[in-house]
Amino acid sequence: MNHLKGVHHVTAITSSAEKNYEFFTYVLGMRLVKKTVNQDDIQTYHLFFADDKGSAGTDMTFFDFPGIPKGVHGTNEISKTSFRVPSDAALDYWVKRFDRLEVKHTGIKEQFGKKTLSFVDFDDQQYQLISDEFNKGVESGTPWQKGPIPLEYAITGLGPVFVRIANFDYFKEMLEKVLLFKETDKEGSFHLFEVGEGGNGASVIVEYNAILPQARQGYGTVHHAAFRVENRTVLEEWIERLSGFGFQTSGYVNRHFFESLYARVAPQILFEFATDGPGFMGDEPYETLGEKLSLPPFLEPKREEIEKLVRPIDTVRSTKEFVKE
Repeated sequence: MNHLKGVHHVTAITSSAEKNYEFFTYVLGMRLVKKTVNQDDIQTYHLFFADDKGSAGTDMTFFDFPGIPKGVHGTNEISKTSFRVPSDAALDYWVKRFDRLEVKHTGIKEQFGKKTLSFVDFDDQQYQLISDEFNKGVESGTPWQKGPIPLEYAITGLGPVFVRIANFDYFKEMLEKVLLFKETDKEGSFHLFEVGEGGNGASVIVEYNAILPQARQGYGTVHHAAFRVENRTVLEEWIERLSGFGFQTSGYVNRHFFESLYARVAPQILFEFATDGPGFMGDEPYETLGEKLSLPPFLEPKREEIEKLVRPIDTVRSTKEFVKE
């Protein structure tokens, strides 16, 4: 069986696509590589922020479902998303940056031998930066070359995905027997699971918590997390494997930028399995990625209708010069 290669992307829900774009571009210095719509709900923006090249394993994406209420954090949720930075020194830089820009954070802490810095955005979406100083395993991406963050401190990709769960024994068995993760460490109620080459880019951190009330999805919470598979052939293997374990799945789904499979692996926990390619470079030049509304071929005939449904957002950056600070 071909193992999963690591984290592919995390998709969350925002109250404002405009504020989300500003935060990820100007505060976090991640590159908007695709401005498109939810393929199943065309009135909803779908923004993809990633590394300089839109590499698999580096992108955090957002929906802005109209009228959705604020989510409630609790148990049985994908609770936090991590972003990788090159070194411990990078975290010192980010503490000063967050203080200056009034981003709420916890200060630098350590978990599983790695320095981390947890923070939230305007929706109380939960994130952390994690240092790659002592990391081994899946390589990270390339920082946004023309962004506002000095390259030696910039975000390079996704780190561990956090899951808070009430039925830990079931979730551990599912990760190990079905998804072929291995538990490699434990600190208190937190358990570290790794897959493939392991390391920050191929980890899930599971928090056992049967005390908090059930989480409720809405803006400020994660919609789903996705894991990397090599190609369509391997994706078909995973479709067969998950079905063989009795999971209800979406079956094969073509998302144009990658090919996918979805399965609800636990109460309120939706996992996606996505191919590394074809990627985000096919319909826009490198220099202007994410600047126009990109639609998959099957939605292109509806472009006029879609452009009336979603308000315009100015995401042009190729004409701007960002001062690294």
